[in-house]
Amino acid sequence: MLETLLDRFGQAPVLAGGGVFIGFVFGFFAQRSRFCLRSAVIEFARGMPGGKLTVWLFAFSIALLATQGLVALGAMDVSNARQLAARGSLSGAAVGGLLFGIGMILARGCSSRLLVLAAQGNLRSVLSGLVFAVAAQASWTGALSPWREHISAWWTVEGGSSRDLTVITGLGRPGALLFSAVWLAAAVLWARRQRVAPWGWAGASVVGLTIAAAWWFTASVAASSMEAGLAPIQALSFTGPSAEVLTRVLFAPDKPPTFDLGLVPGVFLGAFVAAALFGELKLEGFAGGASMRRYLIGALLMGFGGMTAGGCAVGAGLSGAAVFTVTSWVTLSAMWAGAALTDRLIDQHGHEAAQPHLGDQPVPASRAFT
Repeated sequence: MLETLLDRFGQAPVLAGGGVFIGFVFGFFAQRSRFCLRSAVIEFARGMPGGKLTVWLFAFSIALLATQGLVALGAMDVSNARQLAARGSLSGAAVGGLLFGIGMILARGCSSRLLVLAAQGNLRSVLSGLVFAVAAQASWTGALSPWREHISAWWTVEGGSSRDLTVITGLGRPGALLFSAVWLAAAVLWARRQRVAPWGWAGASVVGLTIAAAWWFTASVAASSMEAGLAPIQALSFTGPSAEVLTRVLFAPDKPPTFDLGLVPGVFLGAFVAAALFGELKLEGFAGGASMRRYLIGALLMGFGGMTAGGCAVGAGLSGAAVFTVTSWVTLSAMWAGAALTDRLIDQHGHEAAQPHLGDQPVPASRAFT
């Protein structure tokens, strides 16, 4: 079927269409499950279990288990993915991840969460998402790129087995599958103890499956396409795609579509449909100048940090982690550390009371995950 679509429409439209579809599913179920790395870190750091960490763990463990399962079955080959094959930066992963973690606390959501909340009518997230995209593009090719390149040059690692944790640790594919299954078992146990409603754990599981689906889809297109210039093998991420959508809209609308170009509007549309169906569309703005300053600084840090690290909370925390690339795991660890420290120093110490916006607030028991 995929080969038929490629023959009929060509590689670019098929990739963009796949990005829209997978993005729609991600956006819909991320909105319903309240999937959010920031909320998970805060819950863990404060020792106040409420289900958000469990939701994140379901998405995380399912992404790992499904992706590694497809690789083990021979359904796809991700060895040529940028996260594994290209030269990487451990210093960029550490510093970028730390800055991203700080930024997502200040902006009250990571890049994917901002996109989901923007679809619900949150104007704070709309502006923060725009600043995030501008900062990401400036970090890639603009005024901030020299800083990114300087930080990334401190400690680099060659591509191939030097970036593959299954090789570095000796886990191999069976070990990776066992590791993933252990975290899924932990998520199931905590979901039962915390009585996480079906929309929480099931929705987050679908979010995790979209990561594996994106890896499989792009790898299959790359293997099946006869066009010159293979499509990149990739999964979901929001730093590079956000910058690409911004530059396409402003400067290059006539370039061929890509998976990333379909992904961002697909996520927005999926989250919008979910919010509309369940009565959660609501316009919200900034409470004042101090609040606005906090959001914009956070978005700037996330844009620079995500591009320096080579991935965001989804791009590194789920997609990169799912193929066990060492830089993504360093990034994810740094994000957790930066977010937990920032929450402790700023929000917990009362410099600014944490006011979660729509979608982060606890849902009444009568409406939990409905």
